[in-house]
Amino acid sequence: MAGANPFQSLLKEINVNGETFHYFDIASFPEYRELPYSVRVLLESAVRNCDNFQVLEKDVRGILRWKQMKGTPSSEDELEIPFKPARVILQDFTGVPAVVDFAAMRDAVLKLGGDPDRINPICPSDLVIDHSVQVDFARSEDALAKNQDLEFERNRERFTFLKWGAKAFNNMLIIPPGSGIVHQVNLEYLARVVFQDAKDGAVRMLYPDSVVGTDSHTTMINGLGVVGWGVGGIEAEAVMLGQAISMLLPEVIGYKLVGKLSPLVTSTDLVLTITKHLRQIGVVGKFVEFFGPGVSELSIADRATISNMCPEYGATVGYFPVDKNALDYLRQTNRAEEKVRVIEAYLKATDQLRDFGKAEQDPVFTQIVELDLASVVTSVSGPKRPHDRVAVSEMQQDFRQCLISKVGFKGFAVPEAELGAEGTFSWTDGKTYALRHGSVVIAAITSCTNTSNPSVMLGAGLLAKKAVEAGLKVAPYIKTSLSPGSGVVTYYLKESGVIPALEELGFHVVGYGCMTCIGNSGPLDDNVANTIEKNNLVCCGVLSGNRNFEGRIHPNTRANYLASPLLVIAYALAGTVDIDFEKQPIGTRPDGSAVFLRDIWPTRQEIQAVEKQHVIPAMFRDVYEKVELGSPAWQGLNAPTGKLYPWDTASTYIKRPPFFEGMTRELPKLGNIVNARALLNLGDSVTTDHISPAGSIARNSPAARFLSDRGLTPRDFNSYGSRRGNDDIMARGTFANIRLVNKLVPRSGPRTLHIPSGEEMDVFDCAQRYAGEGTPLIALVGKDYGSGSSRDWAAKGPYLLGIRAVIAESYERIHRSNLVGMGIVPLQYLAGENAESLGLTGQEQFSIAIPENCKPHERITVSTDGGKQFEVIARFDTEVDLEYFRNGGILNYMIRKMID
Repeated sequence: MAGANPFQSLLKEINVNGETFHYFDIASFPEYRELPYSVRVLLESAVRNCDNFQVLEKDVRGILRWKQMKGTPSSEDELEIPFKPARVILQDFTGVPAVVDFAAMRDAVLKLGGDPDRINPICPSDLVIDHSVQVDFARSEDALAKNQDLEFERNRERFTFLKWGAKAFNNMLIIPPGSGIVHQVNLEYLARVVFQDAKDGAVRMLYPDSVVGTDSHTTMINGLGVVGWGVGGIEAEAVMLGQAISMLLPEVIGYKLVGKLSPLVTSTDLVLTITKHLRQIGVVGKFVEFFGPGVSELSIADRATISNMCPEYGATVGYFPVDKNALDYLRQTNRAEEKVRVIEAYLKATDQLRDFGKAEQDPVFTQIVELDLASVVTSVSGPKRPHDRVAVSEMQQDFRQCLISKVGFKGFAVPEAELGAEGTFSWTDGKTYALRHGSVVIAAITSCTNTSNPSVMLGAGLLAKKAVEAGLKVAPYIKTSLSPGSGVVTYYLKESGVIPALEELGFHVVGYGCMTCIGNSGPLDDNVANTIEKNNLVCCGVLSGNRNFEGRIHPNTRANYLASPLLVIAYALAGTVDIDFEKQPIGTRPDGSAVFLRDIWPTRQEIQAVEKQHVIPAMFRDVYEKVELGSPAWQGLNAPTGKLYPWDTASTYIKRPPFFEGMTRELPKLGNIVNARALLNLGDSVTTDHISPAGSIARNSPAARFLSDRGLTPRDFNSYGSRRGNDDIMARGTFANIRLVNKLVPRSGPRTLHIPSGEEMDVFDCAQRYAGEGTPLIALVGKDYGSGSSRDWAAKGPYLLGIRAVIAESYERIHRSNLVGMGIVPLQYLAGENAESLGLTGQEQFSIAIPENCKPHERITVSTDGGKQFEVIARFDTEVDLEYFRNGGILNYMIRKMID
């Protein structure tokens, strides 16, 4: 049971603005000043929440020993610590299943004799509806209204359900659709930096803001000095219910920035450079903390761009401690001055306010790496991974090499005879257009990474303005779009006078949310799609996003490049990525004279002058003072009332999940996995997009057949992401990516082999047959399994297919946690071993002996029906992982805890 806090003596008072506040004086620990600033936040949380039940006194002492345990790269000691974040943030694709789970948990608690009202968020839980809108309409003045109307038409049932959840559960704030991307709304509005809590009329408590979110790019808030990272939806739900996160005390890599950026490069170029650099170093599971005099040269928006792509470079956080620039940003974004004064006073009192120009403030790091900002050049990343950076000066050569290289992350294996392939089609303007390898067919200014950054958004606007003045145009068949991160962006683009030029080039505002980057690019014109398919062309998408995994952006764009908003427009103007901007013009003026990219490219000084004039606090006030009200359509939704949700069994959007069916108060008996079959045998870098796609539902898929059987037409299928509240569809959508490469079948796609019969079939159908035969399933996979977006359905889906264990060479951090959270056993080959080296084909039968008293990282034995035996590591990283597994998953654990 919880007891008194043993650190109560550290509770101090501070007076600000004539008001007294309490805080824990963590700076009084002798070891404190050597701790990285990010670890100081972990320490404060442990001290404040220490109850010798969930958080023990020895946990605090362990964090204080960070220097001894993690202060050098050679340190090998591991320490499990609890962390209780101050809040949780969700977006609707993951928020809907979270609320569905909570509603189902209330039903389960009631059935088991408990009080369903105990299922309530303990900490503030903000849900931003930002993933639903699709780019159905583009390149028109009414595109925004049409897309938003369609969004409501498709998602009315989901939105009504979420509106019920906002009333039924405590501490849950819903930000309605059309407000912006979750991470930008977090940055501009929701983030507190320092909580100033008042409970029951007591003296207000000050403590650092910290957050976990159900999107991997939650790390964007690290740029404002808030420690936060993405977790699986399952883990986030446990945090909402008051459970501490169990984690290993992290190594902290100090990333030192020196020098200044060239006037012609952008923060996007910088983050792509850092992403490639840190991927090469290897920072998976580690904290990265930025320091050095170069940090002061970066705006908060620049820092947020770098922190946003933390998942792409593999770290848990990419943290910038709070400094004067961060406080100024709070004022710029219309945070109350009296609150900013409290934040500053608290951070000074606890030595958490950073001056990057003072080297004496530098803490101890596990390892230090350095980047000279002057070395950064204009860059893109692709064609299939966000960390494959290419200097724009080398882009043409790199793309041509990708065409002829063998199929892989940097190759398409186009036969030499087909390198000159070309297809033509007629357009509505009566002209004939040609597509070739490298032709750009999607150009999207989209995603949280860049649309929150005024410098690159205004830079794109200024480039567009100069392009229009030079008489340049974008080909009409290219699907161009502009999806700002919040209404503030549209506000300053209008005020600065660049919207007309953007629209002239086809970049109309199409919606507010995570759109093209999540796969909501919408359909290409049939003429374009047919020409690509008929001629087997490697056509391209260029987007200002953070993810370009194969099959994610659009089925017809085999190559996708991440770029700054300025370069998105540049490549749209060029119409191809097969261009050398230094030597080849981007277009011609009406008089026939050549226009080069350098002729229309704005400098950072030009951009900053416009930003200083037009990005002002009044904009943030006007946008956010009414953000919680939503549109008239949102206000008009009539949601059910009551604490228990009235499930509609005919619904194809919201369904009570089966995870708690048959659950008892007692722990289930754990058994070995005997004579299992491999449902799939996959290679390296299988992403959560491969496992559980978020995009459109293919017309020939099991999910489509399910919907068609219930009277829906393809127009009403919507996306997998929008249907995450219905397990029937999500199970059918598991491993439904058209680019999935399964070694059990000869061609890529969502197919596998039913081994006993030798019949090839859809993955879902095969799993159903195995279930009917009583056969347990496993999956064999390679390195970095589950990389990409934080996605709980990438664990829930395999669980529903009957997968009980995964054997991988390595795991992405969040996905491993999600597997444990669903009761799936994550196993890892010994170093240097994999399926190929062990001679496994995936057609064997597998038996796995799981010890009843299994320990973290214990070696266990896998046997096959052919007589092979090999050892694997049980990737239960903590004792808490094992407790969740013994309960059948984290949510089952929480239910049993609620009825004790």
